[in-house]
Amino acid sequence: MKIPYIPEDAPFNGDQKYWLAGFLAGLHSRLLVLEDKQQPAAGTGAAATTQLHILYGSQTGNAEALAQTAAKSARAKGLVPVVQALGDVDLDVFATMRHVLIVTSTYGEGEMPDNAQLFWDAISASTAPRLEQMHFAVLAIGDTGYDGFCQAGKFIDMRLEQLGAKRVVDRIDCDIDFEEPSSEWLNSSMPQFAASAGSSGTVLESAPEAPVIPGSNKSNPYAAALITNKRLSGEQSAKDIRHFEFDLSDSGLKYEAGDALGVIPVNEPSLVSLLLTQLNADYETPVPGFDRSLGDLLTYQFEISEPSRKLIEWVGQNTTNQELRHVLQHDDKDALGVWLWGKDTLDLLQLELTRTLAVPEFVALLRPLQHRAYSISSSSKAHPDQVHLTVASVRYHSGGRNRGGVCSTYLAERVRRGEKPAIFISPNKSFRVPANNSAPLIMVGPGTGIAPFRAFLQERQATGAQGKNWLFFGDQHQEHDFIYQDELLAWRDNGLLTRLDLAFSRDQEKKIYVQSRMLEQGAELYAWLQEGAYFYVCGDASRMAKDVDNALYEVVRQFGGLSTERAADYVDQLKKEKRYLRDVY
Repeated sequence: MKIPYIPEDAPFNGDQKYWLAGFLAGLHSRLLVLEDKQQPAAGTGAAATTQLHILYGSQTGNAEALAQTAAKSARAKGLVPVVQALGDVDLDVFATMRHVLIVTSTYGEGEMPDNAQLFWDAISASTAPRLEQMHFAVLAIGDTGYDGFCQAGKFIDMRLEQLGAKRVVDRIDCDIDFEEPSSEWLNSSMPQFAASAGSSGTVLESAPEAPVIPGSNKSNPYAAALITNKRLSGEQSAKDIRHFEFDLSDSGLKYEAGDALGVIPVNEPSLVSLLLTQLNADYETPVPGFDRSLGDLLTYQFEISEPSRKLIEWVGQNTTNQELRHVLQHDDKDALGVWLWGKDTLDLLQLELTRTLAVPEFVALLRPLQHRAYSISSSSKAHPDQVHLTVASVRYHSGGRNRGGVCSTYLAERVRRGEKPAIFISPNKSFRVPANNSAPLIMVGPGTGIAPFRAFLQERQATGAQGKNWLFFGDQHQEHDFIYQDELLAWRDNGLLTRLDLAFSRDQEKKIYVQSRMLEQGAELYAWLQEGAYFYVCGDASRMAKDVDNALYEVVRQFGGLSTERAADYVDQLKKEKRYLRDVY
């Protein structure tokens, strides 16, 4: 049975194609389940058409991209890959799957990605079906800089085993530099899947590889000229929020509203200099195993602002600092976080050490310098040759030194107009303007969380969308922190913004936040949801997004006249229908 596909020239936009692809994949899954029951058993001449379900949980798009890479590996081993988001998988259909590869990231401090949460709720319930006929493997990606490293993948891997599924290969837990280890794992895993499926290993015919476009991934970035660096927040603001514009006119790069832009930063030269002095080395000091000098490595290749776990553990074992030793010995993560606040790699090296840390050993303890991803704040339909960012510059004083965010201060202070930092497009297909131009939009984006919603509004204006638009925006002070004020007020006046609700927390004695405005306007907000509105949130995950989530549940419960359980079901249904979407960090 051929896999259904949507031709490139089909008269659908990106979101419509994405939705249809998921629908066809689900339909194909059901048909193949029926067909699979009619095929001869492995070893009796079965055709090499066994499907491998590749299911992903992704918050920012990395796991989804890995799932597509896994699909290519599967085809090369005679398997038929069907790629779906975990949130799109029906539990009854999941129970019939025989060969499953799950690729998932971990969100926040060990949580499931948004598009995997409902799946996890279903399989972790006591009513989850047994899965003795399933063969599976899990590829987990995460960040050792956070607690709960790869926890989502670990949980799913353990739960599938508890339900009786058979592990084809052991799970792999990849750090932020996941490309090479994940590729090796996939190459070694696919023959195992093919063997468990009884596939002949025949290579299936596939389309030729598309050429790699500079800027399409972090391994092949594009040097984009900076054409605008404008401060948005007022001089009296406690924040320095910048608007950046980059020239894409000769790049061939394409992006959609809702995507992110990866920026590859360069470390602060003064910190590099201080580290070299601390190591009793100079910029040109060679490092065994590398073709770049120590200065180059510290400037361009390794993280030096946030200490790596390996460095923290090494220092803890080789320092007389009793506080750090005590925290590490008792494995107190909260206390370690407090102790590390405001400290960088230099701070750890300046502790009293019991032995000298040689340069090669020091470099081996560092993590690779990672890109920073920022929500794009423009629509390519409105700005076809540009991409815009809205970034808060992080600055603080600690330990007698001025410090700053690695990438935010790099852009704000050290990239001059016309210079070309390395960037790439990071697609986020799960955070898009709805294909239905008549659907109402509710957007909650305080501070720099407004970025994707500026893009959404530009998109709806460019396409002539007739749906209503409602934005909740806020910050500390209206006089100093009302970024994009002229644009937003103009959109309100011309009707593009049907409603604009503002919450400036420190302009009155009692602090008012966006979630406060949601509750104040709860009756109308619920009415919009009943009309089919999409509800979007962008911004801080640790506090704002949780407070907004709680407010949404309360609005639904109170103004829908529902019980707590029914309100939870209502919000879950919004998620299933992809009408409650978040871009949080």
